[in-house]
Amino acid sequence: MKISFVIPVHNEQDNLLPLFDEITRMADAERYEYEIIFVDDGSRDNSLQVLKSLARGCPAVRYLSLAANRGQSAALGVGFAHAAGDVIITMDADGQNDPADVPAMMARYGEGCDMVTGWRRNRRDTLSKRVGSRIGNGIRNRLTGESIHDTGCSLKVMRADMVKRIKMFKGMHRFLPTLMRMEGARVVEMEVNHRPRRHGTSNYTNWRRAREGFFDLLAVRWMQRRYQPATIGEKHV
Repeated sequence: MKISFVIPVHNEQDNLLPLFDEITRMADAERYEYEIIFVDDGSRDNSLQVLKSLARGCPAVRYLSLAANRGQSAALGVGFAHAAGDVIITMDADGQNDPADVPAMMARYGEGCDMVTGWRRNRRDTLSKRVGSRIGNGIRNRLTGESIHDTGCSLKVMRADMVKRIKMFKGMHRFLPTLMRMEGARVVEMEVNHRPRRHGTSNYTNWRRAREGFFDLLAVRWMQRRYQPATIGEKHV
């Protein structure tokens, strides 16, 4: 299997090189066939210049640069479309996800799962973020019939041909477990490490996440109720 790491980037110039080093050390030690796709989402710092330098020095690195900031879902969607791997692994560019968790997640994926999603049980964030996330996850689970503890965790292992069928409208990255289930995926959750942010500041606030998440939740709930997969009984084509 070939693995495509898809990593959206927005103003993370100081975190990119350490993250790249961690991913490549882990992937080389595990003898993965892999590529790393960074998607620059309209960064205003030197993130794009750092990505160009990484791409010049490592053939496994590819980068895409959006003409303007379009958000995490759009950046992921572009990365998915350009990924060549059989498996897609997503993570944040801020270094809070730990690449050392990937081998265990890949082992679980190899047991017949189509998606392994991370659960940051011991989050290294502010109290307000932890409380806001718990409330948001509870509401999402109640309305979508899910049981995922941490839909906001960016560290995910997914079957590429399934996730590529999902339309990545704005905000849909928070609902990938639900959307993957709608594609017929077997989804499991694993506890993963979570680390403090080393450089820069978060691109989200609780208020912004709550406001946008409410309307996104209504859209996903509508899709669940209206989704009607067609099963072919016979065919002659």
